[in-house]
Amino acid sequence: MANETREIEITAKDLPLHCPTNETALWCSHPRVFLDLADTGRAMCPYCGTRYRLKAGEMAQHH
Repeated sequence: MANETREIEITAKDLPLHCPTNETALWCSHPRVFLDLADTGRAMCPYCGTRYRLKAGEMAQHH
């Protein structure tokens, strides 16, 4: 059975973005990886497959 793909909408205040996020329980997390949304406003975690997208109207700036 495949894991259900999650998509999380984020805002500019959530940047720089990393997965797992601070809301993820420690017992079910993987190594932290920083994700770049600057070019497309979207990113996918290479570990868990969670998809992140920047909320409409928000700007991702390089940090």
